[in-house]
Amino acid sequence: MPAAAEPLTESSLKYAALKQRHRLVRDGHPANLRLRIHRALSWLDCAEQAEDVDEKFIFLWISFNAAYAQEVDDSERISDRDAFTDFLERLCGLDTEKRIDKLVWNEFSGSIRALLDNPYVFHAFWEFQRGKLDEGEWKERFAAAKRAAQKALSDGKTPKLLSVVFNRLYTLRNQLFHGGATWKGKVNRDQLRDCTRLLSKLVPLMIALMMDNPDAPWGDAVYPVVDQGA
Repeated sequence: MPAAAEPLTESSLKYAALKQRHRLVRDGHPANLRLRIHRALSWLDCAEQAEDVDEKFIFLWISFNAAYAQEVDDSERISDRDAFTDFLERLCGLDTEKRIDKLVWNEFSGSIRALLDNPYVFHAFWEFQRGKLDEGEWKERFAAAKRAAQKALSDGKTPKLLSVVFNRLYTLRNQLFHGGATWKGKVNRDQLRDCTRLLSKLVPLMIALMMDNPDAPWGDAVYPVVDQGA
């Protein structure tokens, strides 16, 4: 049975509080979940200590990645985006207290709308820049994605909305991780600040939900710890 949901407070979703909670419950968790949360918390700690928004976003994404990534056979390998979409849907399904819903709808609906209007975090825009799509095609994809997100917003369908939002975040992640942006550069500040603020609230909540639901099928952690003496 999942543990009772923790009250959604600012202090309870900080690294120190989550780490203390993990120490109290981890012995009752499966080894793969203990490792996921341990790693995710370590990067959350880095993010809270980061002095600039570039570092904070990178550390938050690694924390998120540590939480959701799964070890699968090559024949079953799916994309990162498919993996985190499945993870987000699972979390929302387990979130009986609707804590993710409250965060998204009460605090971030405006930021999400601004993010959905920003072409610089939309993958097809960059495909157009590389000459792989024509202008009409990327604009149609952009409009279709916005319609899907707006419908999810109006229908209150949090998993669908988060899937669209995290696809935007993934484009920004690629820009940073693959050297497609300048540290403290001026051209991506707005989207980076919005995305970092969103991740800084969602990632700790995701970690808390995982601790609430240790029996859920989280899958094997990638790159498990190997005994060097073996």
